[in-house]
Amino acid sequence: MTQNWGMTIPFQDRSLAGSRELVEQLPELGYTDVWSAEVSGVDGFVPLALAAQWARGLRLGSAIVPVSTRGPGLLAMSAATLADLAPGRFTLGIGSSSPVIVERWNAGTFARPYARTRDTLRFLRRALAGEKVSETYETFEVDGFRLERAPEVPPKIVLAALRPRMLRLAAEEADGAITNWLSPEDVRTVRAEIGPDTELIARLFVCVSEDAGRVRALARRMLAAYLTVPVYAAFHDWLGRGEVLRPMHEAWAAGDRQGALRAIPDEVVDALVVHGDAATCRARIREYVANGLDTPVLAPVAGGEVPIAEAVRALAPDARRADASG
Repeated sequence: MTQNWGMTIPFQDRSLAGSRELVEQLPELGYTDVWSAEVSGVDGFVPLALAAQWARGLRLGSAIVPVSTRGPGLLAMSAATLADLAPGRFTLGIGSSSPVIVERWNAGTFARPYARTRDTLRFLRRALAGEKVSETYETFEVDGFRLERAPEVPPKIVLAALRPRMLRLAAEEADGAITNWLSPEDVRTVRAEIGPDTELIARLFVCVSEDAGRVRALARRMLAAYLTVPVYAAFHDWLGRGEVLRPMHEAWAAGDRQGALRAIPDEVVDALVVHGDAATCRARIREYVANGLDTPVLAPVAGGEVPIAEAVRALAPDARRADASG
C-alpha cells in the first residue's frame, strides 16, 4: 500500500463551506493528503487554508496554480501564507496551465510555457527561502522583491508535467511531478522520464458505479473537454493514443461535439477513468501505485449511484476503516 493517499477538495457535489465535515473525516479514514485545483471554480489556495485548520494532520497541495495568472511576487506571498499556516505540510504545485485559462479567462499571455514555468520555479525557490530577488529571467524580471515574512519551513514545489522536457525539469529542479488523465500502464512511461527518486503525483477521476454505460457517457464529456486541449492532445500522442483519438479530434475541429463524444472508444474511457464497485476502484488505484505512482489524488465524480460522501469513505485506503466510519 502506498504511503500517500490523497483526495481532491472541495468535493464535486458541494460548496467549499459545505465540505468541512467530510474533510475533517479524511485522516481517520486513512487519507494522507488533500489537493486543490484551479480552473474556474474555487481558487487553489483558500480550500487549503481551511483544510489546514479542519484536518491538521493532512498534507496540503495545489494541483495546480498557473504560473501566468498571478505575478511572481503574489504567487510567492500566497505560498508563504500557506506554508506559515501549515509548517512542513504544504506543497506548492505550479504549472503552465492552458491558453484558455490564461488568456481567454484571465487576460494574461500564454507564451513560452516551459520557460515561464522554469523561471517561476527558480524565482520561488529564492523568494520562499527569504532572499531578496533582483533577477532578469528569460520570461520576466523581478527587481528587489523580498517577502516580509518568509516561511520558517519553505514549501516543497512540484511541477505539472505532461511530456519529457517538463518531466525532466521536475526531476532536476523541483520536488516532484504532477500529471493527469493517464492509465496505470502510462505511469511506467512517465516514471521512466523522472527516475525512481522523484515523487510522482496524479489526480485520478473515480466514479463508484457498476453502471458502465452511464459512467462512460459521463466520462466522455470530461475526456473530450480535456483531451482536445493542445497540451493534453500532445500528451496522449506521446503516450501512443494519437491514432485512436484522431476521429475525436477531427470531429471536434469540425464543430461536431456529439460526434467527438461518440468517437472516444470504450477502451480509452476505461483506461483513463476508474470505475466499478468500490473494491474494483481501490484495486485499480493500486495498479497505478504498483506501476510507480507515489501519490494518487482521488477525484470522486458525481453522477453515479453512490453519493460523493459514501464514495470518499468507500475509496479510503483501508476499506475496513472506511466501512467502520460509515
